[in-house]
Amino acid sequence: MTGLTRRKFVMGGGVALVTALCPMTASAGSKPIYQGDVAYIQVRKAIRSLDLIGRDQKILKSYRVQLGRSPHGHKRFQGDNKTPEGGYIINRKNPHSKFHLSLGVSYPNSEDRRYAASRGRSPGGDIFIHGQPNGRQGTYAHDWTRGCIAVSNRDMDELFRVIRVGCPIHIFA
Repeated sequence: MTGLTRRKFVMGGGVALVTALCPMTASAGSKPIYQGDVAYIQVRKAIRSLDLIGRDQKILKSYRVQLGRSPHGHKRFQGDNKTPEGGYIINRKNPHSKFHLSLGVSYPNSEDRRYAASRGRSPGGDIFIHGQPNGRQGTYAHDWTRGCIAVSNRDMDELFRVIRVGCPIHIFA
């Protein structure tokens, strides 16, 4: 055996056997997720996490996210670089985004519009869950969007496949 000792061979076989006999949990991604499995999306800004929640109210899978450049607090106005907080829905899918795929978030809602109007300002809009900028290799490790929720391109491929238009999204501080 060239470069492969008996010990490495036996240990490798043991790892393969344990891996085959011990299935991974759904949160680790071993169980396929289908569009009908997702009851809603939960985003926890403080820990930079997007969770897909199943019909049984358990987390199906979690994804690491990047947020707006000023991530603390609720988005109030156009150009504040904040990610909104509250309840919204996924209102569209865009396979031709300037980012790697995108899912539209229904921000602003009527309360957001009312608040901004009372201050004589625009609430902004065009909030999405999206991948990295088209043509970019790798994933930004810091908050960089103008208020959107960004994920890796690989994660965006899966999210785009399993999230339906009309899916509720709850964004928490």
